[in-house]
Amino acid sequence: MNKRQNTVIQDVTDIRRHQSDYPPLLLDALVQVAQKLGRELFIVGGTVRDWLLGKIPNDLDFTVDSDAVHCCRMLIHSLGGGTFVPLGTAEEDAGRVVWKGITVDFSSFRLGAGSIEEDLAMRDFTLNGMGISLSDFLRDEGALTVIDPLSGQQDLRDHILRACPDAFIRDPLRMLRGYRLRARFGFTLEENTRLSINEHIELLDRVSAERISYEMDLIMDSDRAYEVIAAMAESGLLFQVIPELKRGVGLEQPESHHLDVFGHSLSALQNMERIISCPEYYYPECSELLQEYLARPGITALLKWSALLHDIGKPATWKIREEKGGRITFYNHDETGRKMVQALGRELRWSNDKRDRASAFVGMHMHPFHLCNVRRTQGLSKKACLKLSKRAGDDLIGLFFLAMADSLAGKGESKPDEMEEELGQLLCDVLDTYAKHVAPALSGPRLLTGQDLIGEFSLQPGPGFAKILDTLQAAQVEGEVGSRAEALEWVRRYLTAGNAESA
Repeated sequence: MNKRQNTVIQDVTDIRRHQSDYPPLLLDALVQVAQKLGRELFIVGGTVRDWLLGKIPNDLDFTVDSDAVHCCRMLIHSLGGGTFVPLGTAEEDAGRVVWKGITVDFSSFRLGAGSIEEDLAMRDFTLNGMGISLSDFLRDEGALTVIDPLSGQQDLRDHILRACPDAFIRDPLRMLRGYRLRARFGFTLEENTRLSINEHIELLDRVSAERISYEMDLIMDSDRAYEVIAAMAESGLLFQVIPELKRGVGLEQPESHHLDVFGHSLSALQNMERIISCPEYYYPECSELLQEYLARPGITALLKWSALLHDIGKPATWKIREEKGGRITFYNHDETGRKMVQALGRELRWSNDKRDRASAFVGMHMHPFHLCNVRRTQGLSKKACLKLSKRAGDDLIGLFFLAMADSLAGKGESKPDEMEEELGQLLCDVLDTYAKHVAPALSGPRLLTGQDLIGEFSLQPGPGFAKILDTLQAAQVEGEVGSRAEALEWVRRYLTAGNAESA
């Protein structure tokens, strides 16, 4: 029996218009590879899916019955250039060619597959289980056959994510990939697929942290991060990735909150997405600076991670204080959370920069609220702006985004009135004060250095040096000192006032 009799064959000749998306030299070189190989090359996976969706794919995916890496070498030879990148493992023959910004991937049929149909049926989801022969794609006329053993075209039309048979047993990462595809396309996980994910969740422990982190980052970088993370939590898959979050499920909070700890974290993620989509609505007086900040590479995913994780330290610090009338407290949950995010970042193999910035967001997320409290009674000092700006660094705006998302996620009866309006005004005031008073004072070299403390005051180097110089810098910002002579006199008074021991 011809195995292709069961495939869905449809006239989709409009796909051929995508020939013009690629340089003729590349297409000619691919034909030469197929001719030298003496076997058919098949365009498969995301390339075919995206063509059917009317999109231009990021790369060209090919499969061949064997010799995938050899195909890469032949393509580079035919093109007269290109870079080979190995993709396979001991059990998988796969490689990549990068040529003039175009990525071409080759893989051999999956283990045990004797035909293109069998190979396609071993893929992750049916919408990725379709193929087109290269020769068919490059023909000038006639019907074009989509090899579709699992009715992926119909699922694509119905916006359904349906797993291929045994997909999650073959590669448990595909469970995460299903949610990542949902985040990208907004499609629905088919019921049996969703149940299969629930059944095989524990298999995710077999997958490397790097692969898990890659899929999670793509989810966070999408416009549907909240929707998908919430669905992952419902299935339990999220807690397989980040078990610490589960401890917040059902954990009661004070009356300023209306949700448990985990529900609040999810709501903060949802509000962070809203803030990112229209930051001017929340901070109307600083729109230009907000857009510049959000244009930085990787910042939106980092902000969403920070929103989801900002209260990860609460379960470890939860306590009912009888001396405070039975009030629930989370003392030092920010610092505890900072340490936990550092550990989580190491587990997920985050870069040092990403780990440090995400943990800093979590460790500082209460600072804008504290400054709001001080501002109500004492006003906003230049010294306070300096301190916050130095600690937040380039992520000052992001810190206020996180505070706004946190505030919007709390709707309890005892929440302070007009909290979001206060945060909105505070960021603009901090930025304005920094630009007018802090930055000019710090634009030149320090008035004094550590060498001055040694030479002028015979102090021994130690941790107290930083305290003296930072306090002096704050005095400079406040206008108390403005020259080297005044700075020396200031240090002399500082030490005379009993601060010599701390230095």
